[in-house]
Amino acid sequence: MLRKLSLLVAGALVAATLTTAGSAAQADELVTHHEFQTNCSVTKRAPDDPIIFPNLPGASHDHSFVGNNTVSASTTLNSLVAAGPYNTSCVNPDDLSAYWFPTVFKNNQAVLPIGKQVIYYKTGILDYRAVRPFPPGLRYVVGNSTATQEEFRTAPGAIEGWECGNSSHNWDFPANCMLGSQANIRYQAPSCWNGRDLDSADHKSHMAYPVNGACPASHPRPVPMLEFKIAFPVDGDMSTVRLASGRGYTWHYDFFNAWDAPTLDALVTHCINGGLQCDPKGYDQYKPNRGQALGNNYRLPGRP
Repeated sequence: MLRKLSLLVAGALVAATLTTAGSAAQADELVTHHEFQTNCSVTKRAPDDPIIFPNLPGASHDHSFVGNNTVSASTTLNSLVAAGPYNTSCVNPDDLSAYWFPTVFKNNQAVLPIGKQVIYYKTGILDYRAVRPFPPGLRYVVGNSTATQEEFRTAPGAIEGWECGNSSHNWDFPANCMLGSQANIRYQAPSCWNGRDLDSADHKSHMAYPVNGACPASHPRPVPMLEFKIAFPVDGDMSTVRLASGRGYTWHYDFFNAWDAPTLDALVTHCINGGLQCDPKGYDQYKPNRGQALGNNYRLPGRP
């Protein structure tokens, strides 16, 4: 519903602007996106979850970790920040956040994503100018490791389920994937924060999904909407493919924010609030006249 609403609004903005635009310069200011992305590769896999099972190594099902290179079962905000710039698998040296999701297995062999994966930071509300950066240390779980297939299909974060080749809207791993394709999953996170708690007992209640394009009164603070886009190199017969948490419909992921605050603020302001479709440098190739938020080294200007 959220994605459909966003597409409708984007379409309305385009139509309205095209009606009045009298020049290429005006057309260049069309607002169709409000996002940036970070690209990160897998750093390791381990049966740890520092949000759900803090200080309990081996207590979780197996996870694949991306982002901060120092993550362990005892990870805290201080330990993530102490890692320092560049100690991350993300192209942005100042994104010291940790991201993780259940490991995929085929024939009981772990299958890890190859290369950089895409994590979008978008607006989840209609008033994209109101989105503000995550507070340091905000952490939460997205999705449900014990979900039923119907719960996964109807979840507010679901987009098109598992995809491979020309097959989509699979609410479990499909029986077969075209040879040479990959199993892809996109899933959106809640983007409304209660403005008070960095975590909650169930690691979810301090966050909420928008309602009719706006944050509910219980969670009035709009923050970026994460959208994981992960590709797993599995194809052919998928009958033995599973997640560490179970069937494909138990997909979920965790996020622990440890961005350098000025860097995250620059990207949110320039790309989300500015109505741009940015790469990790904060550059929109379709609107080059708008410049970019970060330098060519993916850091704030002046940082080596």
